[in-house]
Amino acid sequence: MEFNEKLVLIRKEKGLTQEELASLLFVSRTAVSKWESGRGYPSIDSLKEISRVFGVTIDELLCGDEIILLVEEDNKKKGETFKNILFGLFDVFTITLFFLPLFGLKSGSKVLSVSLFSLKGIENYVFIPYVLILTLCSVYGIMELVLQNYDNDNWKRYNTYISVILSIVAVMIFIVSNQPYMAFLFFIIFILKVFCLFKQ
Repeated sequence: MEFNEKLVLIRKEKGLTQEELASLLFVSRTAVSKWESGRGYPSIDSLKEISRVFGVTIDELLCGDEIILLVEEDNKKKGETFKNILFGLFDVFTITLFFLPLFGLKSGSKVLSVSLFSLKGIENYVFIPYVLILTLCSVYGIMELVLQNYDNDNWKRYNTYISVILSIVAVMIFIVSNQPYMAFLFFIIFILKVFCLFKQ
């Protein structure tokens, strides 16, 4: 008997609904539904809780192959969480770029390094994209950190790509507007993100 079948059986024997079991395990009902339909396995921590709640051993819940799959899936989830934290930190870091003197400001024959808020005499159509892209990256970074355990397939599928796309857009904005330091910095962030994706 597979894990999902065993889980349905012991849950029904205890007279619990999926929602009640989810509440006991501190997970969502959709997580329990996913496990019972065979579309995934619980984390090792959730498996320990299932074992405790039903008074059975982990060996009784899983066969040898399922234990290997569970460990592989758990390692994958940990890698995904680490990547999300890393991407979130990269993006949150962009908050500092509002204040660091990395923008070039032409003053006569010299180019001064100034912060975004000291960037005087430039047109709004140039200044507004700077503020917009830095704000978007910063806010998105905060969202990545806050929602790292959010159990939604679309969020899990696209959040990394959105982060990478924001970095590409930032590089393009700063290249087009002739801000080499900012373009280089965002290019480095982009390269680090791509490296993390391939490493994973």
